Amino acid sequence: MAEIRVLIAGGGTGGHIIPALAVARELAARHGAEVLFVGTARGLETRLVPEAGFALRLIEVGPLKSVSLATRLRTVLRLPRSFFDCKALIREFKPRAVLGVGGYASGPAMAAALQLKIPTMAFEPNAMPGLANRLVGKRVQAAAVNFPAAARWFRNCEVTGIPVRPEFFSLAPPANASPHLLVFGGSQGARIFNVHLPKIIVPLLDAVPGLTVMHQCGMRHVEVTQAAYMASGADPGRWQVRPFLDDMPARFAQAHLVMARSGASTVAELAAAGKPSFLVPFAAATDEHQRRNAEVMVHAGAAVMLVEKELEAPGKLFQTLTGLLAAPERLTAMAAAARTQAHPDAAAHIAGRLAALAAQRIPQPL
Repeated sequence: MAEIRVLIAGGGTGGHIIPALAVARELAARHGAEVLFVGTARGLETRLVPEAGFALRLIEVGPLKSVSLATRLRTVLRLPRSFFDCKALIREFKPRAVLGVGGYASGPAMAAALQLKIPTMAFEPNAMPGLANRLVGKRVQAAAVNFPAAARWFRNCEVTGIPVRPEFFSLAPPANASPHLLVFGGSQGARIFNVHLPKIIVPLLDAVPGLTVMHQCGMRHVEVTQAAYMASGADPGRWQVRPFLDDMPARFAQAHLVMARSGASTVAELAAAGKPSFLVPFAAATDEHQRRNAEVMVHAGAAVMLVEKELEAPGKLFQTLTGLLAAPERLTAMAAAARTQAHPDAAAHIAGRLAALAAQRIPQPL
């Protein structure tokens, strides 16, 4: 049996579970810890955690924010059961520390750990914490955040950054002198990008000599997006549409500018790679956290931001892209600013704090 056992609770999206997995690997490799994840059946953790070689237990809990009244009521009615399921799991696994990474399972698991007096740490990747972390933030023993703006919601908080793959930190500048635009809508694609980019692709390619475009659109939108580019009449040798992009560090390396959403993991990868970005926050994101993430990068001089409605204004998208792509000195300055927001030791930092928490002598849960 491992001397240190750590329970990691939460998930749902890649922005929650991918950093959590990086911390879990550090805990196992550097501290000899045994790690158990707790999540829900609806999250990416059901695939990513077993693939990474860690154990996963599921509880039943749903969303409370940005959902219908009926969904909210179902979640409220299930919360007591979720809480008691987490208490039972903690008694069974006997962790010496619990890490909440946000997402549906995070709230009841952290609440159960706090009641059982297990040292508990919150991880918050966004500039505006999610509901679960806001509710327990002043009760946890420690916290790790990506943005300084989030620190006020927590006790004993440190700015650690978000763990990202090491490859992002060692990217060389683009080998091709001609500008290359990477349009990245996330794993599911971004419909607003898929609709508006094909509308301006011809004048954009005309305005920026030598420009090439790689547009990741999501599996559900690939046929429609491909057809829209084809119908535009744009030179097919200067653009590509792909449903998925597997090797994101390599794609980032080729890009002079990245157009993307502003989820926490995407922002962290842009900072690690030192990439200038044009960010369009997802308007329906809970608590406007994507807009707040983007605003931090804009304030640092690393990004330009437009909100979704501005993409619909005639000429706004075209003017923004041409203004950036035709100004290599500006892109270079934005790249340097992006690197100032990077945290290469985030996973080791968070794992070290967790190991220190776990090393405290605490009573085992009854």
